[in-house]
Amino acid sequence: MRPRPPAPLPRVEELLAGAAEVDITPPPGMPKAGYSSNAHDGDGFRTRLRAAVLHLRAGTTSLAIVHCDLLGGSAVLQHLVADAIVDQCDVPLAGLMIGATHTHAGPGQFLGTDFYNRFASNRAGFDPAWTQFLVDQIASAVLTACASRAPAQLAFGTQEVFGLTRNRSLDPYVHNDTVTDKREERQRKFVAVNPALHVIRVDTRAGAPIAASVIFSVHGTGISQHTHEYNADVWGYLVAEMAARSDAPVIGTIQGTHADIAPAIRPGLAGHLEAARIGRGVGAQAAALYAQLATELRTDVDLACGFSEVDVARNPRIDGVELPRRPAVGAALVAGAKENPTPVIHRIPPFRAGFPKRWYASGNAQREKWVLGSRFLQPLVLPLREFPQVLPIQVLRIGAHTIVGMPFEVTIESGRRIAAAAATRPDERVIVSSVANEYTGYVTTPEEYARQYYEGGHTIFGPNTLAFLAAHAARIARATTSDTTFSEPLPERNFDVKIHRYYATADGTRTPRTFTTPAVFHDPTRVEDAYWEISWHDTAPGNLHWNAPLVRVESDDRTVVADDRRGAIEVTYLGADGTDHRYRARWYDPTFSARNQHRFVLCANSDQPELLSEPFD
Repeated sequence: MRPRPPAPLPRVEELLAGAAEVDITPPPGMPKAGYSSNAHDGDGFRTRLRAAVLHLRAGTTSLAIVHCDLLGGSAVLQHLVADAIVDQCDVPLAGLMIGATHTHAGPGQFLGTDFYNRFASNRAGFDPAWTQFLVDQIASAVLTACASRAPAQLAFGTQEVFGLTRNRSLDPYVHNDTVTDKREERQRKFVAVNPALHVIRVDTRAGAPIAASVIFSVHGTGISQHTHEYNADVWGYLVAEMAARSDAPVIGTIQGTHADIAPAIRPGLAGHLEAARIGRGVGAQAAALYAQLATELRTDVDLACGFSEVDVARNPRIDGVELPRRPAVGAALVAGAKENPTPVIHRIPPFRAGFPKRWYASGNAQREKWVLGSRFLQPLVLPLREFPQVLPIQVLRIGAHTIVGMPFEVTIESGRRIAAAAATRPDERVIVSSVANEYTGYVTTPEEYARQYYEGGHTIFGPNTLAFLAAHAARIARATTSDTTFSEPLPERNFDVKIHRYYATADGTRTPRTFTTPAVFHDPTRVEDAYWEISWHDTAPGNLHWNAPLVRVESDDRTVVADDRRGAIEVTYLGADGTDHRYRARWYDPTFSARNQHRFVLCANSDQPELLSEPFD
């Protein structure tokens, strides 16, 4: 791919904005990314996966923030979407940010490297059909947002949220030189977090809401790795709660600096109830901040965007900081993170967290890391070409705020240091967003790295990674002055990845829909809401549009009381029974009047007609 240089844009004297949202939920059968081999193929969905776009245009700058319910951004998506929209709207590659919530329950297989297409998911390979679906959906949303833009006003606010997240890697954190009272901090895992909740509110000049963008720091791991359905984890519930409490028609969410931050789930209760408790708690505070920003909306908002693709194979040095020629996987990565450790292995040295290499040669660029399989054998199993070699770094300026997009999972202290390096004005607030535009592992501080917990073991470019990224962030920030577009992509991007097809496509068959069981009620448990359940036979999964409505619940007067958009209804594919394909729907936490009966409705989808179940109460 050869990215086109950004065309000079005519100046506009007012802020313009538009927004759009699309559903990116795929059919069942895609490998899920985040829990590696502990994950499962998706068999349906509980909370849908979405991509929300906020488009801004002011002066001679045009940008679009894409908020995706995915493990991370992807350079493949960024380049293909930029190419798909280039002739129809004015957002350049440098202004297109593919951000993510880092949910661990969405599909992988769309990233730009074999290493993460192989090891982030339970199965390996790059799926071109799934990737093309994402490109088509995201590009359509960007074009819709651009086409709908109107004179606008914007406010950018921040408040602190404590008690809903915790530091999952406290030992490395308190070893940072910046933590002074280490004894006290060891007891403060609920305080040693990034509490900043950032909300961008955008309205039309006439006062009609356009969109909200939320940046917060928390891993998408509130739901157990043993679940099979796709879901947006805590982020899906955050958006649902904010939507219920505000008038924002489009709500997008992306990560802050979350690498060592986990949702504060109660022991043994991982699942949708805990994810909902935490996500709704953050969502309620985001809605309150959104409401407060109504009095701070401004029309005079300066924009700028900067983007650079750093080829570490050709340019591994900046400002005296050098990355190793070859990335390396640490043994601590295999043991897993503290919240989801790998059974047995997490107790055994050198995999065990906090078991760094004490003696190493001065020329060993990976220093305290126990390189998995040794520095000599790992290259035989993991060729250099499979690792990330190009690091996309992005800077978006929105008034007095600057968003720095990094392709890494960034620890909170690493984020503070990158933000400090990228700040160019005394009144500037710099916000670092993890996993933007690609997924390339972790970045820790040198002090955290020396402890060799999961995060340090997964810092594949070694202990100099933070200093290297901070220097490049500072360089790009200096070049991205007010009302400029700084664009420094590689002249050509080639993605040499191994193909494997998982995405279910239409096979041309059609099977009549029939309900196979009546609706049955199930009582709640300590980890699950009460629900009504029904089963039916239908056409093959690839013949249905899973990003369109599939199931809803109506009262007997045909009032819709629940649908499958925000997590109230789960839809699951149960497999094939001969030529019949079996499905199940569950309506969770049902609340309705005793005076009415209700029924499940299978929505008209593809060429399958609407079908109503027998009533139940």
